[in-house]
Amino acid sequence: MAATAGDESVHNYSYIFPFEQAWNESAFLKYMLERWTDSFVYAAIYYVVVVFGGQLYMKTRPRYDLRPALAIWSSTLAVFSVLGAIRTLPELVTAINRYGWQYSVCVPTYFQGVPAFWSALFTLSKVLELGDTVFIVLRKQPLIFLHWYHHITVLLYVWYSYTDHTAPGRWFMVMNYIVHSLMYTYYALRAMRFRFPKFISIVITTLQLMQMIIGVVINVLTYQAKARGEFCQQTYENLQYSSIMYFTYFVLFAHFFYTTYVIEKPKDESKKHA
Repeated sequence: MAATAGDESVHNYSYIFPFEQAWNESAFLKYMLERWTDSFVYAAIYYVVVVFGGQLYMKTRPRYDLRPALAIWSSTLAVFSVLGAIRTLPELVTAINRYGWQYSVCVPTYFQGVPAFWSALFTLSKVLELGDTVFIVLRKQPLIFLHWYHHITVLLYVWYSYTDHTAPGRWFMVMNYIVHSLMYTYYALRAMRFRFPKFISIVITTLQLMQMIIGVVINVLTYQAKARGEFCQQTYENLQYSSIMYFTYFVLFAHFFYTTYVIEKPKDESKKHA
């Protein structure tokens, strides 16, 4: 490869915002190295209080509508995701075009410059996204296993992976930003009582499923590079966790797609999150 892990950046942004330029990546990495295990605490509180406790609390109570709050919540996450996609996708595209596919999955230069700021926000956002479940519980909508399993495992994996600056995370982050841009925009408009044809929800679920398939492929490419003895910044332990995570997501999303759009009448799309 023509570039190394020490390159300053693979994309020269035409404009850098002051908050992106002032971002202290080394300080945030130090924080994550010391506190990444806090993600287990957040996950435990989320499950006990929101998933289990919330459902128990609402069992004998009437549902809350919460449409205005849900519209604001989803709109905020939609705007954040759109901005994240806009600021991280150029680096991924340039990495591929300039240095090739293997570079894009093996060299973590996205932790420098503009993408570093959005990588940190992406990591922190996985805690914020746990709030999605609060609306599902308080509105007494079906809370499926896929939803809370996905939220918990993504939170744990992203926080754990940040401490290693794993290179394939470049792909995982950009894909997630893009899919969430569409997904949360759809949820926000639905909360505002906009109505969409069935194929829109099918398209969003299909994109979620494709995200999982690409994740599996990226893990295979990473393993092949490491097996050849070439530099690829992801430990075998992390690769194992990532492979298990993406494969289980693929199975669960495929099952969801089949039961929702193939053999059953579509249910409320608000229970689908990725």
